[in-house]
Amino acid sequence: MDTSSQPHDSKASVSLAAAGLRLYDTAGHQVTPFRPIEPGKVGIYVCGATVQSSPHIGHIRTTLAFDVIRRWLLRLGYQVTLIRNVTDIDDKILTKAAANGQRWWERAYIYEREFTHAYETMGVLPPTYEPRATGHIPEMIDLIQRIIDRGHAYVVPDEQGRPSGNVYFDVASWPEYGALTHQQTGTQPADEQAAANDRLGPSVDTDDQAADADEEPGKRDPRDFALWKAPKPTDPPTARWQTPFGTGRPGWHLECSAMSHRYLGAEFDIHGGGLDLRFPHHENEMAQSHAAGWGFAHRWMHTAWVTQKGEKMSKSLGNGLSVGQVLSQHPAWVVRYALVSVQYRSMLEWSDQSLQEAEGAYERIRNFVDRAGRILGAQPERARVTELSADDLPEDFVQAMNDDINVSGGLAALYALIRQANAAMDAHSETLDRNWLANALLQVRAMLDVFGLDPLDPHWDGAAADHDDRAMNTLDALVGQQLKERDQARKDHDFARADAIRDQLTAAGVTVADTPAGSTWDLNR
Repeated sequence: MDTSSQPHDSKASVSLAAAGLRLYDTAGHQVTPFRPIEPGKVGIYVCGATVQSSPHIGHIRTTLAFDVIRRWLLRLGYQVTLIRNVTDIDDKILTKAAANGQRWWERAYIYEREFTHAYETMGVLPPTYEPRATGHIPEMIDLIQRIIDRGHAYVVPDEQGRPSGNVYFDVASWPEYGALTHQQTGTQPADEQAAANDRLGPSVDTDDQAADADEEPGKRDPRDFALWKAPKPTDPPTARWQTPFGTGRPGWHLECSAMSHRYLGAEFDIHGGGLDLRFPHHENEMAQSHAAGWGFAHRWMHTAWVTQKGEKMSKSLGNGLSVGQVLSQHPAWVVRYALVSVQYRSMLEWSDQSLQEAEGAYERIRNFVDRAGRILGAQPERARVTELSADDLPEDFVQAMNDDINVSGGLAALYALIRQANAAMDAHSETLDRNWLANALLQVRAMLDVFGLDPLDPHWDGAAADHDDRAMNTLDALVGQQLKERDQARKDHDFARADAIRDQLTAAGVTVADTPAGSTWDLNR
């Protein structure tokens, strides 16, 4: 992916519009003003993929949602550090690798590359850093020891009284457990959208990881969760590490606490992820980090699920659409539009209709951008598009995006300006204010860039060509069928029918040429 024309954090200068940003906090169940810990800078940690199999649309939705959030923060002038981890060791990876005759680290890397390719194809800005769990074992060991020393974790002994490799967080020792989701007290989420998501049921993709820890021996309390796990007999020697607590490997929840602390410090601004990670994963992260004496995330942001016919998209329900499958049928720009056009906390219903609407959006946007560029004789340089401050964008767009990243309102503002500009271009040319049109074109492309959808972004150069190729292939099939019917009519000496087909094609702008090798066609120039 070409990153040369992307917003650069190092050049950030906070805009006046930044003062109006309000974001939802899962822990508090309310939208509140956003104030970063360090003025002008924002630190974000987003839970990334467990690379055990190919990515599906449900996975990518969260990544794209936080890409838009990040892009808006950049547009507001913040310097943004975004860390997105890779979980490259867990029970699923080990089990599936063994079943397929692979080494676990080989399988993890294969699917890590698939995820990376999907992110790049969809135009996701690369994270500031993308740490792997297996690269941070020393930090995890230090964190476990810190929690043990503070009296909030215990090592399970084996039959000989030696450390077994199993270490659990002692939930009963931490009265604040449940502060994120209120699971311990049974309190329901205060907002209707979160409640609606919860009614769909637990996460199919993540529950197995929690269940693995629940099944391990030596717990004092069913609520306790694994910080470190003794190896199973089937685990290969390369999937275990020596520690003061015994041989084993990290617990799923521990990884993110160690990595977020390593790159963002004891306190950072935003922790993000899919809604189904709130419990137990994020609840456990919060508990173990605070129990270690750290401040952790100041705000929790969660994306809702992608659904099909009202059911959560997941592999075990049989409706998980792989990213590769979708991209083989639709241009990446269109898929991205379909996934980012719904506000991140709202469930996104995936259907042919949503993709058709995205196709229509592409045509409408591209037609406007091309038409305005032709009338003006040039397009704004890409650098001007990326550097345009939020203070220079339409007020209704800024208000929408500052309202907890209300992309629906943002798109409404975008299309309102496109309609106004089209109306101006439809009027007589002598009344057209070319300076106004040039500014409108610049604003439209900058607003599109907030969504990662500027059609003239170098990343999408191939998208327009791909779309044109698809259209030409469709036209070739349709015209080809007409020419076959014409050839047959000529063989049958039905020359009136043959001439009628040729006249229809000519009227549609298609030139037909008869050659010794057969009939060919071309579009009129």
